[in-house]
Amino acid sequence: MAESGELLSAWSASAPPEDRAWEATVPGPSLAAVAARMASVPRSFLDARVSIAALAGDVLRPRLLAVSHEDDDRVRRGAAVGLWLVASEDLVEPFAPSVAAAPGIGRAVDALALRLSPVVDPWEWLSDDERREEAVRTFLLWAGLRPAGEDVTTARSLLEARDSLRRNAALAQAYAAHRHRDEIARRLAEARAKEAAARYSSE
Repeated sequence: MAESGELLSAWSASAPPEDRAWEATVPGPSLAAVAARMASVPRSFLDARVSIAALAGDVLRPRLLAVSHEDDDRVRRGAAVGLWLVASEDLVEPFAPSVAAAPGIGRAVDALALRLSPVVDPWEWLSDDERREEAVRTFLLWAGLRPAGEDVTTARSLLEARDSLRRNAALAQAYAAHRHRDEIARRLAEARAKEAAARYSSE
């Protein structure tokens, strides 16, 4: 099993800044509807013998970062729960609006697998109402959605109030350091790309 810090580092390196993610959100389905669907995830999706790579291939087009870490039981379960939310639109009924059609749906599954499951085991999402709400809010944010009836300020404050990572001081500190380094790397890459484009256009 991977260290929680390693999984959070993998997530941090791939995810955009949260401010940008929140700014891009649009109204999504109701929190209650997604939470009820999450609570009903079939045990077949959570079976340890199920390959996340194969399941994702059936359900999603984007390749999941979580596939590289599926030997970790938490990651596998977290991704499976996210994939169930997507697959359930065909197997049960669509959400209104659809989560499967959301622009960040692959990242939302990865967020459950790599951002949340290292801190809160997915079994808790199924047994504890508050942890399930945290998981649903995390999933919707990274899908590019926010719960129906909530503006950005409300949705953000409610997720932050339930964020288990913020309550774990050691992991939160390590995660903040990863995010800081990754943001610097992104800015340097953007600056180099602009410089290269300017050089190219002047030739």
